[in-house]
Amino acid sequence: MDFTFISGQLFTGLSVASILLLAALGLALSFGLMRVINMAHGEFLMVGGYLTYLAAQWAGPTLGDAWLWAAFPLAFLGAALLGAVMEFTVIRRLYGRPLDTLLATFGISLILQQAARQLFGSTGVPVTAPAWLGGAWQLGDVTLPFVRLFVIVLAAVVLAGMWWLLNRSRFGMHVRAVNQNREMAAALGVNTRSLDMLVFALGAGIAGVAGVGLALIAPVNPTVGAAYIVNAFLVVVVGGVGSVLGGAVAAVLLGFVTALAEGFTSVSLAQAILLVLVVAFLQWKPRGLIPTKSRALEEA
Repeated sequence: MDFTFISGQLFTGLSVASILLLAALGLALSFGLMRVINMAHGEFLMVGGYLTYLAAQWAGPTLGDAWLWAAFPLAFLGAALLGAVMEFTVIRRLYGRPLDTLLATFGISLILQQAARQLFGSTGVPVTAPAWLGGAWQLGDVTLPFVRLFVIVLAAVVLAGMWWLLNRSRFGMHVRAVNQNREMAAALGVNTRSLDMLVFALGAGIAGVAGVGLALIAPVNPTVGAAYIVNAFLVVVVGGVGSVLGGAVAAVLLGFVTALAEGFTSVSLAQAILLVLVVAFLQWKPRGLIPTKSRALEEA
């Protein structure tokens, strides 16, 4: 195994980590704020991917390569609206019952997967990336496809936006207050019910944006979200529940480990190695890399 191979695997791992990070951001917010184990979160990614496919089919003939810029708001708003509806109709009635939310959202994920099969078929639908993403940057002997570089930049932009939103805005101040002490925040006038819905919808929308990036590098099929949900949960746990920065670091680490393990072994064995390493890490740091302070988590 030479340097070129390892560099290529690390770059692939970084692009995979970018998708994982976007998928995990919403999980980190919803579990850290509401303690909701959302097994249907991967389906928001699937919805974003299918909406990207529809944007390419509908807007592509009219807008040309600019259809991609129409896909981002479509995927974000579509997934966010689905998340808001799910929170209002199902999740809101199950707060404080994590096992019930796990079972309910698992059932919702199966329903959404079957709905996707009925609408789009069981095979993956390909999305052709715009022509300006079709090339590659040659760095020595290492080839860096533009489309994967775009996904990495997309994740960095979303992460920066989330950091600003959570640390420099009034909305973020309310989120941090409710995360630390829900009862006190409510007593001071924060509408925690509305905030829960907004945060859940925001996390779903970000997963929808992740679906745009995923659709550019792989076909979208009804089970694509299920393929990412386990690793997304691992990112949340390793990074520290509710920690955006910890999730970013964990996504990069897990992406690198997975890519290198797959390069030297097989996909199934690489996943087993990853799980063993995560379990060993949690024995050392059970609260993750960068744990957040939350009364709800401390009492759990």
